[in-house]
Formats: sequence, C-alpha cells, structure tokens
Amino acid sequence: MTSLNGSFQGLIPKEPAILAWPPLPGKSGTLLTPLLRRGKEDGLYNQRAHKVRLCSTRLGSPELSSRIFHLSASENSTATVLELVAPDMAQVDHVIAQRLNSGVPLVSEVARYIISAGGKRIRPVLLLLTCGALGYTGHQRHNLAAVVEFIHTATLLHDDVVDESTLRRGRPTANESFGNPASVLVGDFLYSRAFQMMVDADSMRVMQTLADATNVIAEGEVLQLMNMHDASLDEDGYLRVIRSKTAKLFEASARLGAILAGSPATIESACADYGQALGTAFQVIDDVLDYDGNAAEMGKNLGDDLREGKATLPLILAMQRGTVEQSRTVREAIETGSVERLNDILGIVRETGALAATRTAAAAEAQRAIDAAMQLPDNAYRASMVALASQLLERRT
Repeated sequence: MTSLNGSFQGLIPKEPAILAWPPLPGKSGTLLTPLLRRGKEDGLYNQRAHKVRLCSTRLGSPELSSRIFHLSASENSTATVLELVAPDMAQVDHVIAQRLNSGVPLVSEVARYIISAGGKRIRPVLLLLTCGALGYTGHQRHNLAAVVEFIHTATLLHDDVVDESTLRRGRPTANESFGNPASVLVGDFLYSRAFQMMVDADSMRVMQTLADATNVIAEGEVLQLMNMHDASLDEDGYLRVIRSKTAKLFEASARLGAILAGSPATIESACADYGQALGTAFQVIDDVLDYDGNAAEMGKNLGDDLREGKATLPLILAMQRGTVEQSRTVREAIETGSVERLNDILGIVRETGALAATRTAAAAEAQRAIDAAMQLPDNAYRASMVALASQLLERRT
C-alpha cells in the first residue's frame, strides 16, 4: 500500500493482472465495485449476500484490506451519493452564481462559460460529505465548497492554455472560444476571488490549508511541464506529479471538512488521507481513459495525453513490459507528441497488460481511501464516502 510520500512500487504486478471489467453485476443489475479477480474460488463476490471485497491479485500487487463492505446496490450508486448532498450542492451553486459577478463583463462571461459546462463537482461534494460525516452544518461548508470549485476551475482554464486543448466536457474549451489571454486572466480572477471568499471563514487553518494546496498545485503544473516529452519518467516521478497537481485539492477538500468540524488531529489526518488517495485513484483512472475511453462519453479527445507528450502510467508500464519494438514505438510517440500511431499504441497498452496494471494501482489507492473513511463516525455520509471510492474505477468520463 502506498504511503503519503510513497510510490506505486510494489502495487503493480510484474505480469498482466486479470481484472473483472466491467464490474460484476449485483442482484438488481446495478454495477457493484470493480474487483481484482483471482477466480471464483477466492470468493471475492458473494452475490447472495451482496458483499464485495477488494483484494489484491495473485501477481504481486499489495495486500488490500480483507474487510468486506456491505454495500447494497442503491448505496453504491453515484446517484445516491449525490442525492445525499443535493440540497447542499444547490446552496453551493447559489454561492457560485453570486460570487461570479464582476463589473467586467468578459470576466463573468468566460467564468460562467466554463462553470456552466458542468463537470463532476467531486471536490465540493467531497468537502460536503466530510462535513456531513463529522456533523458540521454551518454555512461555511457552502462557501468553502464554492472556493475549492473556483480553484479547480482556475486550474482548468490555465491547463487548457498550457496543453493547447480544444475540447473539454464535450464542447470547445474557453481558450478555444475566447482566446488564451482571456482564459489566463479569468483563471487569475477565479483564484483571487477564491482567496477573498476563504477569508470569510475567519480561520487561519482554513487559509493555510487552501494556500498550501494552491501552491502545491502550481508546483505540480510546472513539474508536469518539465516532464513533457520525457520518456524516461518513472512511476515515482509520475506519482509526484499527480499527487501535486490533482490529489492535493482532493486532500484539501476533505481536510477542510474536518477543520470546520473542529475534529481531532487523528480524524483530520484520516480525512486528508482519504482525499489524497481518492484524488490519486481518480487521476490514474483518468489516465487510463485516455487510452481506453470513449471521446463522446469523456467530452475530450482520445489520445490527448500522448499528443501533449505526457508519460502517464499506462505508457510507463507499457515501455517496461513491452518488446524492444513496442517500447521504442511508445517512447518515440512521447518524445515527439505524435498520434500517428495512436492505434498501435492503444494495442500495445492492452497487449502488455499496462492498462490492467494501471487499474490495479488505482484499485489499491481506492482501497486506501476506504480504509481512511472507515475511521470516521458510522453514518450515511461515511457510507457515501466509501461508496464513492469503491465505485471510482467504474467511471467512464
């Protein structure tokens, strides 16, 4: 299992793992958590009792918890998780709408353009779930949920400029529609507005958490830029980027719930661990989908990471596992940012077991998130946090 400063070393089997993918159906037909499948003899799935256990594969991945989680089909659906916080999210949307107002029309126009594109809103949901699990019902949960969404949206605006992306969430990116200068400057506006709003919490711990997270995210962006077209990047280097660039805001969102609730250090640490592990798994699966997704479902172009010269985990493992020729093909594509042989590379990441091994690493992080969540009080919000982690590997967008 990874530590906070650990790596994927030991998580990834040396041979292709066999995954139950798509997830096994439950009695009601609703998909339950994805499993690492050893075989029926291991008893991973007890359909009669609706029990699911996340386990390691026989191929050298770490031992995941043997705890069996009793998750009914309804408890394990994304819709149920979102329904639990729907009233709070309505309040968050109200705060967002209010705080997007600006005396400069272009600011509001660009900001509303990207906010209205939708998205999973998983970071504010995460903050609301931890607040609910720990019994905090104050209005600052809505304000800070909007803050983390603004910070996230600012990073998207800047990301799309750096990556020269043209499609996000199924429609043209803001930089494609309004140009790079407007996108960068409105991203700056969202950052500054977020800092205005966090002052309202009147808490140095809140400000420290968000300021540190924003700084780490910025470092992660620069680190990723430095790693572009670097085919020598290994798992440790990859993990460092995603822990900084993606997982840090997940971690901060979950930690904020504990800070608002005035929880003891052990609970705050468990919340932070949950967020970091969830964010890491989220990004790893996102990188899988770049080679195993559907452009129409994802709302972005397949192979974008390769086009940008990003050495993500599926490619890193494919180079390690492939033949000399396969490794050369992947390496040259990373170094040149060429997608001319994208179909060949899609075949390579499957044939070498790189995609399956990447999912194994994501599953280990999802289990780490579940273990952390189980330290929180037993209530519907904690159950939703467990469900959110357990079903993360099912995501297709």
